[in-house]
Amino acid sequence: MSYGRTFPLWRAEAAAWTDYVDAPFVRALADGSLPRKAFLTYLAQDYLFLIHFARAWALATVKSSDLEEMRACSATVHALLHQEMPLHVKLCRAAGIDLETLEEAPENLAYTRYVLEAGYSGDLLDLLAALAPCVLGYGEIGARLAAAPHAPDYAEWIKTYGSAKYQALCHDTAALIDGAMARRLGEAPESLPRWREISERFATATRLEAQFWTLAR
Repeated sequence: MSYGRTFPLWRAEAAAWTDYVDAPFVRALADGSLPRKAFLTYLAQDYLFLIHFARAWALATVKSSDLEEMRACSATVHALLHQEMPLHVKLCRAAGIDLETLEEAPENLAYTRYVLEAGYSGDLLDLLAALAPCVLGYGEIGARLAAAPHAPDYAEWIKTYGSAKYQALCHDTAALIDGAMARRLGEAPESLPRWREISERFATATRLEAQFWTLAR
């Protein structure tokens, strides 16, 4: 998938991108071979992840420089709270998982705290670079799996991330990133030293995303 201008450039520089979007977990989702227990373990941890992820997007609203950026960031917070998290709650509750007593796995702690630290210590560009792999990577995965034949076992998950609504969110996020980059670094940011710092944020978050799949065991 090609979301905006900045994302493909970041993705090309992230060595772990294929490990993330074409992980064994993703392939097992598509063909239905992923054990249900492993999927529910991942889903429960992802619920905890999304709590911190929503907080990070709320922080992006604070870091925004104008109303356009604030609206885009707050729209993502709304989508997380009202689109993604309800799916997690529904599936986990149906499986008898008590989400209120879950303990965060080390991989979860590492990823979520990295993203939040990027926001606390950096500017909006640092935070968006750390947030982007999750939003846009899931969009790429969802679109690919939804467009190809897949087993019915995890069709609801695939439908959520391959849906027109989620894909629209991805395009809006890409537009936010492109606009934020242009406002702060101009039309050719990749020629600046700052580009390398932000790209490394994206690459680190991508590695943490790839490791997150290993929770499903």
